[in-house]
Amino acid sequence: MNPTIVVDIGTEALWVILKMSAPIMLAGLGIGLVIALFQALTTIQEMTLTFVPKIIVIFGTVIFMLPYMITTIVDFTTSLFARMSSLG
Repeated sequence: MNPTIVVDIGTEALWVILKMSAPIMLAGLGIGLVIALFQALTTIQEMTLTFVPKIIVIFGTVIFMLPYMITTIVDFTTSLFARMSSLG
């Protein structure tokens, strides 16, 4: 196996990981900033105020983005199997 192919597969795998995790991380970041701003304006420092909305938003984002995530991983797996069959 050529080292160039290995690097190419690794690079593609990292891009797939970024594409799948970015929407979830951005949703968590966004709701975290909104909650932090709310807490700073009202001086409410309750820990459950940060935890519960983040969990709800992240679960909602996962459910909403699940078709995109499944398509992304299936496309990557299909291309990986195609490469494996062409090597052997």
